[in-house]
Amino acid sequence: MPRRKISTATEPDLSDPQYYFSRELSWLEFNNRVLNEAFDPRTPLLERLKFLAIFSSNLDEYFMVRVAALKQQVEAQVTKRSPDGRTAQEQLALIRQRLYPMASQAHLHFDQALRPPLSSHGVYLLDYIDLNQEQRTYFQHYFDEQIFPVLTPLAIDPSHPFPYISNLSLNLAVVMKDGENGKELFARVKVPKSLPRFLPLPETLRHQQKEVTAIWTGVPLEQVIAHNLAALFPGMDIQEYHPFRVTRDSDLMLAEDEADDLLLAIEQELHKRRLGGSIVRLEIHTSMPEMLRTMLMEEMDLTPADVYEASGILCLRDLMTFLEIPLPDLKDPPCHSAVPQPLRDLGKNKLDGAEPEDNLFAMIRKQDLMVHHPYHSFSRTVQRFITEAAEDPDVLAIKMTLYRTSGDSPIVEALITAAENGKQVAALVEIKARFDEENNINWARKLESAGVHVIYGLAGLKTHTKVVLVVRREEGRIRRYVHVGTGNYNPKTSRIYTDMGLLSCREELGADLSNLFNYLTGYSRHHTYQKLLVAPSGLRKRMTELIHREAAIARQGHHARIVAKMNALVDPQIIVALYQASQAGVQIDLIVRGMCCLRPGVPGVSENIRVISIVGRFLEHSRIFYFHNQGQEEIFIGSADWMTRNLDRRVEAVVPIEDPAIAKDLQEILGIMLADNRQAWDLHPDGRYIQRRPGKDSPEQNAQKNLMEIT
Repeated sequence: MPRRKISTATEPDLSDPQYYFSRELSWLEFNNRVLNEAFDPRTPLLERLKFLAIFSSNLDEYFMVRVAALKQQVEAQVTKRSPDGRTAQEQLALIRQRLYPMASQAHLHFDQALRPPLSSHGVYLLDYIDLNQEQRTYFQHYFDEQIFPVLTPLAIDPSHPFPYISNLSLNLAVVMKDGENGKELFARVKVPKSLPRFLPLPETLRHQQKEVTAIWTGVPLEQVIAHNLAALFPGMDIQEYHPFRVTRDSDLMLAEDEADDLLLAIEQELHKRRLGGSIVRLEIHTSMPEMLRTMLMEEMDLTPADVYEASGILCLRDLMTFLEIPLPDLKDPPCHSAVPQPLRDLGKNKLDGAEPEDNLFAMIRKQDLMVHHPYHSFSRTVQRFITEAAEDPDVLAIKMTLYRTSGDSPIVEALITAAENGKQVAALVEIKARFDEENNINWARKLESAGVHVIYGLAGLKTHTKVVLVVRREEGRIRRYVHVGTGNYNPKTSRIYTDMGLLSCREELGADLSNLFNYLTGYSRHHTYQKLLVAPSGLRKRMTELIHREAAIARQGHHARIVAKMNALVDPQIIVALYQASQAGVQIDLIVRGMCCLRPGVPGVSENIRVISIVGRFLEHSRIFYFHNQGQEEIFIGSADWMTRNLDRRVEAVVPIEDPAIAKDLQEILGIMLADNRQAWDLHPDGRYIQRRPGKDSPEQNAQKNLMEIT
């Protein structure tokens, strides 16, 4: 640990833009770290394809939301500058400058660095022109039977206006000549999403090379369509075709205070999203001629800055399908989720005639339990907690928040079972959860039809907190059991997101959650809580107080330390408090997976602050906040990042960890994260992220791998 440095120079203006990184560019740097996993030869081959797909999918959302918002600001002539001192127009220019070479590099890497080694393992993604005649014949029959009936060619001429291009759709711009008069014509063919993006050949026709057995051989769907265009345009002479793809503004614009029925309002906005807002990006192949490119730009009202060229195939997000190929040696080894020790023997004793109290609730009464996913099984901990509550005849009520959940959620089914068993069940379904709105509406209706009390959140606030309250009758008294977590109640993402949760029956936490649910479901004006830190009422204030307290301790000459792990650090007020703590001599370690607007290592401002980002096989999603407090450590977990939206515009809950053993475990986890030299990146004062590498005499420390081994 470096020596503590106390700033003695003239106090700088901590609101100066030079002390802040751009939020938008910081996000791009995060996605570049994702892309690096696709470049890293230490990453298994199919996992490298996965990271390319994630990189591409992330960019889609970035354009649909962040770039679209900046464009709206430009159109509205908004002149307000971001904390880093830039206008929206300046940010858009910098995004283009940073992103264009990054995206081009991703496409080149797939074609030049990943496709060849795939073929050496028997996975052949071919181009249509490389097929032999037998293989082409197969795809011609496949086109006639499976593809042709689905396609709808759309002419583009004075009598056929330029067609609507749906969001994220892959298309072919087709140039042809009339076979009778030689007139040049244009058409658009949409590549249907209802068919597989990559079409496999049957085993008997798979491509063979030397002695490598072909596991999978196929071609992109759009190439099969392109080489059979004559069937769509009989009598025409096909000249050329060029793939293109558009991205539209897809953020919901909802005036909640004007919506009498929030569910109906969301459905109407979803319909608008499907139609799509303005186009914010056009992706084209590098071979597209200038004439065709100009026509598309004019028809879509775009500038050259909105156009992104790519070599090879477009829409790399579809590469995720290759993870289904049965080649385990080219993937990460399986993560076998464990069960926490206190739970391992539960249920076994029941078969031996033990007392009925030998159950999950009895265990929680004895001690708090921390669960850490995916290292701990979600289904055998959190999911079990909810399903047992649904079946337990002594449980009177279950209340929980649902921000995102899976399409076949056993959690939702458990809530329905509980309602059918006569329990009071309340579910706050956040139907404003971005890009999950439609899924949440469907589940909300299913829950309502089963008799569950469904609440759709508060006007002006997203309910992002992850909490469950179970009310149980025990020996003539009421006891409340709680789960407060950092992640969504989603069994699928629990296997790939790192998240934490606390199971407890501490009376103060039960009372706090009762008050929180009353606030969410009724007209309660309750704003104070015994233990929970809740946004927007008190979380910001308390977090700021805890940071200032460490600063005061440091000024008194004592050791002071803060360690915080989160997804994003953006809020200017929190950043100023951290700068002030650094100036006072507090040693601060921040583990920030994504956006970080704080500039570490600046003399006189942040030389005591270190920032790392960990990007690996699991998405780091847990939030942990540690304050040394002169040896009386306080440590918290919860749903909130240090972002303005989390602190001021969302309902969040952060819970203190009061069990000494759990607090010690969390400190150990933070230590493992800070020691990572495989997937950790250090943020430098100039904004560059430099990935750590094991030294000659130091073994590799992979935090996620180490946690799998010790859990």
